[in-house]
Amino acid sequence: MKFEHLIQSGDFKGEKHVPVIEAPEKVKAGEKFTVHVSVGKEIAHPNTTEHHIRWIKLYYKPADGKFPFEVFNVEFNVHGESVAGPNQGPVYAEPVASAVIRIDKPGILVAASYCNIHGLWESFREIAVEA
Repeated sequence: MKFEHLIQSGDFKGEKHVPVIEAPEKVKAGEKFTVHVSVGKEIAHPNTTEHHIRWIKLYYKPADGKFPFEVFNVEFNVHGESVAGPNQGPVYAEPVASAVIRIDKPGILVAASYCNIHGLWESFREIAVEA
């Protein structure tokens, strides 16, 4: 089985597991910009000990390149766990991550997320570069 068969996708407006990539459609070559990725933007994803998003990864693949570059890998390690029991803990991490990056060539931003119950999810966004 290929890895691609394990990943699900969909429209984030109707599916709470899809990572949402927020970034400009076009940037200037070499100029810094912010990429924001979150899960549960339109439909909140549960954030409980039993059901949560464990991580989000972001990749950039240049249009003329064969391989992607990993931009970030963010883990969310607290979801209300406690010795007092599930969802009794004092801290919860929300599935949101940002990075300031710069690129020289057009390409595709690809985000992946992992739900401890519903597995792997992906989304992508093309990004143009002007000289």
